[in-house]
Amino acid sequence: MPADPSPGFAGETPARSARTQQRGAVDRPRRAPVTSAVEVRRSNRRSRTVSAYREGDRTIVLIPARMSEAEERRWVGVMLDKLAAQESKRVFGDGELAERAAQLSAQYFEGRARPASVRWVTNQNTRWGSCTPAEGSIRLSHRLQGMPEYVVDYVLVHELAHLLVPGHGPRFWRLLEAYPRTERARGYLEGVVAADRLPHLPAARGE
Repeated sequence: MPADPSPGFAGETPARSARTQQRGAVDRPRRAPVTSAVEVRRSNRRSRTVSAYREGDRTIVLIPARMSEAEERRWVGVMLDKLAAQESKRVFGDGELAERAAQLSAQYFEGRARPASVRWVTNQNTRWGSCTPAEGSIRLSHRLQGMPEYVVDYVLVHELAHLLVPGHGPRFWRLLEAYPRTERARGYLEGVVAADRLPHLPAARGE
Protein backbone atom coordinates (compact mmCIF):
# COMPACT_ATOMS: atom_id res chain seq x y z
CA MET A 1 0.00 0.00 0.00
CA PRO A 2 1.37 3.45 -0.81
CA ALA A 3 2.95 5.60 1.85
CA ASP A 4 1.54 9.01 2.68
CA PRO A 5 2.36 11.12 -0.45
CA SER A 6 2.65 14.34 1.53
CA PRO A 7 4.61 13.40 4.66
CA GLY A 8 5.26 15.89 7.40
CA PHE A 9 8.92 16.72 8.09
CA ALA A 10 10.71 18.44 10.96
CA GLY A 11 14.40 19.05 11.67
CA GLU A 12 16.47 20.25 14.62
CA THR A 13 20.14 20.57 15.56
CA PRO A 14 20.91 19.55 19.17
CA ALA A 15 23.93 20.91 21.00
CA ARG A 16 27.29 19.59 19.72
CA SER A 17 28.85 16.76 21.70
CA ALA A 18 32.57 16.44 22.42
CA ARG A 19 32.52 12.74 21.58
CA THR A 20 34.22 11.70 18.35
CA GLN A 21 32.01 10.39 15.55
CA GLN A 22 32.81 7.31 13.48
CA ARG A 23 32.29 7.41 9.74
CA GLY A 24 31.03 4.91 7.22
CA ALA A 25 28.47 3.17 9.43
CA VAL A 26 25.01 2.43 8.10
CA ASP A 27 21.76 3.45 9.75
CA ARG A 28 20.64 1.03 12.43
CA PRO A 29 16.82 0.92 12.72
CA ARG A 30 15.44 0.41 16.22
CA ARG A 31 12.08 0.94 17.82
CA ALA A 32 11.72 3.86 20.19
CA PRO A 33 10.45 3.06 23.70
CA VAL A 34 7.92 5.87 23.42
CA THR A 35 5.36 4.30 21.08
CA SER A 36 5.16 1.48 18.55
CA ALA A 37 4.17 4.06 15.90
CA VAL A 38 7.64 5.66 16.11
CA GLU A 39 10.81 4.20 14.62
CA VAL A 40 14.15 5.69 15.66
CA ARG A 41 17.08 5.30 13.28
CA ARG A 42 20.57 5.97 14.65
CA SER A 43 23.48 6.78 12.37
CA ASN A 44 27.19 7.41 12.97
CA ARG A 45 27.12 9.59 9.86
CA ARG A 46 24.66 11.95 11.56
CA SER A 47 26.71 14.03 14.01
CA ARG A 48 24.49 17.01 14.87
CA THR A 49 21.01 17.09 13.38
CA VAL A 50 17.80 15.38 14.42
CA SER A 51 14.96 15.10 11.91
CA ALA A 52 11.62 13.35 11.58
CA TYR A 53 9.04 12.57 8.92
CA ARG A 54 5.86 10.57 8.41
CA GLU A 55 5.97 7.30 6.50
CA GLY A 56 2.46 5.90 6.20
CA ASP A 57 1.18 5.30 9.74
CA ARG A 58 4.69 5.50 11.23
CA THR A 59 6.89 8.40 12.29
CA ILE A 60 10.60 8.03 11.47
CA VAL A 61 13.01 9.93 13.75
CA LEU A 62 16.66 10.20 12.62
CA ILE A 63 19.22 10.85 15.38
CA PRO A 64 23.02 10.70 15.88
CA ALA A 65 24.31 7.34 17.11
CA ARG A 66 26.01 8.98 20.09
CA MET A 67 22.74 9.96 21.78
CA SER A 68 21.90 8.41 25.14
CA GLU A 69 18.56 6.71 25.77
CA ALA A 70 17.41 9.73 27.79
CA GLU A 71 18.37 12.12 24.97
CA GLU A 72 16.58 9.86 22.48
CA ARG A 73 13.35 9.94 24.48
CA ARG A 74 13.53 13.71 24.85
CA TRP A 75 14.21 14.34 21.15
CA VAL A 76 11.51 11.93 20.01
CA GLY A 77 9.04 13.96 22.06
CA VAL A 78 10.36 17.24 20.63
CA MET A 79 10.14 16.04 17.03
CA LEU A 80 6.65 14.57 17.45
CA ASP A 81 5.49 17.95 18.78
CA LYS A 82 7.12 19.78 15.85
CA LEU A 83 5.52 17.48 13.29
CA ALA A 84 2.12 17.87 14.92
CA ALA A 85 2.52 21.66 14.84
CA GLN A 86 3.45 21.56 11.14
CA GLU A 87 0.54 19.29 10.26
CA SER A 88 -1.95 21.40 12.17
CA LYS A 89 -1.17 24.29 9.80
CA ARG A 90 -1.56 22.31 6.57
CA VAL A 91 -4.76 22.95 4.63
CA PHE A 92 -5.79 20.80 1.67
CA GLY A 93 -7.52 22.43 -1.30
CA ASP A 94 -10.46 20.66 -2.94
CA GLY A 95 -8.17 19.02 -5.51
CA GLU A 96 -5.77 17.70 -2.86
CA LEU A 97 -8.73 16.57 -0.76
CA ALA A 98 -10.06 14.48 -3.68
CA GLU A 99 -6.59 13.00 -4.26
CA ARG A 100 -6.27 12.15 -0.59
CA ALA A 101 -9.68 10.46 -0.60
CA ALA A 102 -8.59 8.31 -3.55
CA GLN A 103 -5.39 7.32 -1.74
CA LEU A 104 -7.27 6.43 1.44
CA SER A 105 -9.79 4.39 -0.54
CA ALA A 106 -6.94 2.45 -2.15
CA GLN A 107 -5.21 1.94 1.20
CA TYR A 108 -8.17 0.88 3.33
CA PHE A 109 -10.94 -0.21 0.94
CA GLU A 110 -8.99 -1.66 -2.01
CA GLY A 111 -10.18 1.28 -4.12
CA ARG A 112 -13.84 0.21 -3.91
CA ALA A 113 -15.02 3.58 -2.54
CA ARG A 114 -14.96 5.92 -5.54
CA PRO A 115 -16.39 9.37 -4.81
CA ALA A 116 -17.51 11.49 -7.76
CA SER A 117 -16.62 14.65 -5.83
CA VAL A 118 -14.90 15.60 -2.58
CA ARG A 119 -14.92 19.20 -1.41
CA TRP A 120 -14.93 21.60 1.51
CA VAL A 121 -18.20 23.32 2.44
CA THR A 122 -18.98 26.16 4.83
CA ASN A 123 -22.61 25.33 5.56
CA GLN A 124 -22.07 22.26 7.79
CA ASN A 125 -22.26 23.54 11.34
CA THR A 126 -23.66 20.42 13.01
CA ARG A 127 -21.47 17.72 11.46
CA TRP A 128 -17.85 17.25 10.40
CA GLY A 129 -18.60 15.50 7.12
CA SER A 130 -21.46 14.21 5.00
CA CYS A 131 -21.93 11.83 2.10
CA THR A 132 -24.64 11.34 -0.54
CA PRO A 133 -24.07 7.77 -1.80
CA ALA A 134 -26.52 8.14 -4.72
CA GLU A 135 -24.46 11.02 -6.09
CA GLY A 136 -21.08 9.79 -4.88
CA SER A 137 -20.42 13.15 -3.25
CA ILE A 138 -18.48 13.78 -0.05
CA ARG A 139 -18.45 17.12 1.77
CA LEU A 140 -16.20 18.09 4.68
CA SER A 141 -16.84 20.96 7.06
CA HIS A 142 -14.39 23.85 6.67
CA ARG A 143 -13.97 23.67 10.46
CA LEU A 144 -11.64 20.69 9.88
CA GLN A 145 -9.19 22.88 7.97
CA GLY A 146 -5.98 23.28 9.93
CA MET A 147 -6.60 20.22 12.11
CA PRO A 148 -4.01 17.39 12.09
CA GLU A 149 -4.03 15.33 8.91
CA TYR A 150 -4.92 12.10 10.71
CA VAL A 151 -8.15 13.78 11.88
CA VAL A 152 -9.07 14.91 8.35
CA ASP A 153 -8.16 11.41 7.13
CA TYR A 154 -10.49 9.86 9.70
CA VAL A 155 -13.46 11.96 8.55
CA LEU A 156 -12.63 11.16 4.92
CA VAL A 157 -12.42 7.42 5.68
CA HIS A 158 -15.73 7.64 7.57
CA GLU A 159 -17.47 9.23 4.58
CA LEU A 160 -15.77 6.89 2.09
CA ALA A 161 -17.13 3.95 4.08
CA HIS A 162 -20.61 5.42 3.61
CA LEU A 163 -20.21 5.06 -0.15
CA LEU A 164 -20.03 1.32 0.51
CA VAL A 165 -22.46 1.09 3.44
CA PRO A 166 -24.93 3.98 3.85
CA GLY A 167 -25.93 3.40 7.49
CA HIS A 168 -24.07 2.93 10.78
CA GLY A 169 -24.67 -0.79 11.22
CA PRO A 170 -22.11 -3.48 12.14
CA ARG A 171 -20.88 -3.80 8.54
CA PHE A 172 -20.08 -0.09 8.43
CA TRP A 173 -18.05 -0.24 11.66
CA ARG A 174 -16.16 -3.30 10.46
CA LEU A 175 -15.07 -1.25 7.44
CA LEU A 176 -13.99 1.66 9.61
CA GLU A 177 -11.87 -0.60 11.80
CA ALA A 178 -9.36 -0.67 8.95
CA TYR A 179 -8.27 2.89 9.81
CA PRO A 180 -5.80 2.57 12.73
CA ARG A 181 -6.21 6.09 14.12
CA THR A 182 -9.97 6.06 14.56
CA GLU A 183 -9.96 6.29 18.36
CA ARG A 184 -7.21 8.92 18.41
CA ALA A 185 -9.05 11.07 15.85
CA ARG A 186 -12.36 10.72 17.68
CA GLY A 187 -10.63 11.74 20.90
CA TYR A 188 -9.26 14.84 19.21
CA LEU A 189 -12.68 15.81 17.85
CA GLU A 190 -14.32 15.11 21.21
CA GLY A 191 -11.87 17.57 22.75
CA VAL A 192 -12.80 20.19 20.18
CA VAL A 193 -16.50 19.62 20.78
CA ALA A 194 -16.06 19.87 24.55
CA ALA A 195 -13.93 23.01 24.34
CA ASP A 196 -15.77 24.95 21.66
CA ARG A 197 -19.19 23.30 21.40
CA LEU A 198 -18.61 22.82 17.69
CA PRO A 199 -20.22 20.15 15.43
CA HIS A 200 -21.12 16.78 16.87
CA LEU A 201 -18.97 13.74 16.15
CA PRO A 202 -19.97 11.31 13.41
CA ALA A 203 -22.21 8.65 14.92
CA ALA A 204 -20.46 6.23 17.26
CA ARG A 205 -20.76 2.45 17.18
CA GLY A 206 -24.23 1.37 18.18
CA GLU A 207 -25.86 4.74 17.44
